Amino acid sequence: MPMTVLIIKLGASGDVIRTTPLLHVLPGEVHWLTDDRNFTLLDGVEKLALPIPWSRRDTLCGRHYDLVINLEDSAPAAQPLTRITYDQLFGAYLDDQGKLTYTESAREWFDLSLVSRFGKERADRLKLENRKAYQEMIFRGLGYSFKDEPYLLPKATPTDLAGDVAIAQHSGAVWPMKNWAHYDELKNLLEEKGFRVNVLPTRTTMLEHLGDVQSHRYLVSGDSLPMHIALGSRLRCLSIFICTSPWEIHGYGLQCKIVSPRLAEYFYRRDFDEGARESIPLGEVFEAVLNHLNSENCAPGFDQNAGS
Repeated sequence: MPMTVLIIKLGASGDVIRTTPLLHVLPGEVHWLTDDRNFTLLDGVEKLALPIPWSRRDTLCGRHYDLVINLEDSAPAAQPLTRITYDQLFGAYLDDQGKLTYTESAREWFDLSLVSRFGKERADRLKLENRKAYQEMIFRGLGYSFKDEPYLLPKATPTDLAGDVAIAQHSGAVWPMKNWAHYDELKNLLEEKGFRVNVLPTRTTMLEHLGDVQSHRYLVSGDSLPMHIALGSRLRCLSIFICTSPWEIHGYGLQCKIVSPRLAEYFYRRDFDEGARESIPLGEVFEAVLNHLNSENCAPGFDQNAGS
């Protein structure tokens, strides 16, 4: 019988997308438990046998897997493991006392997480010091070598929005300091240069959002879902990092990263400081976008993969 694998990765949506490179290397039949709202990002994706929405997690009961990969750091996400059997586990699980812990094989990633054995304060320091991409850490823990395996995306829903540059202004409520202050001014400057620029609207479906990004030739955003859609669509992009790790994001030769000089001060903080939004000058981003749009590579000083 072919090997069977279960991935548990619920959210956020961008994190689900950046986990899809695993589908290129995992053998056998792969199932994936995800958040209901991310189901459409996986439904019909090449190399994935069965996406399972969280609301139907009971369908897993009694199943046996050769390998389970749990990349979530919450107790509820680990609960389904108690209702299945498996030969090998990578990632988080509930120990005999009901405490969330993780396998030794997954320590390179989970040592940087909210459930780190070192505690959150040291985990955040380790995360700031880390220079490996997410895929590198996960692949290595599973015994693979990451070789630029691309994201896998579903087929987008075409929309009537099209242009040269798409701007994604918002990164969600969880990380308010991700939202750079000068997107509107950047839009005006780019339009003065003759570019057709659109601010991405809110859509009713994820696939429409995917279509909006893909109908442009460039994206400017923070560390957000549109950034991952651009990378998965082989679309060049400039990404602004104010409070999250630029090094965990693999740029695939497509990405310029602008990193706040005050990154360490704001790193993984979920509160709000207006100074964070203002910590990267408009002129710096505008110049980098122009240079990147007019060349095949990033502007000098902007490392498309290392983020520094």
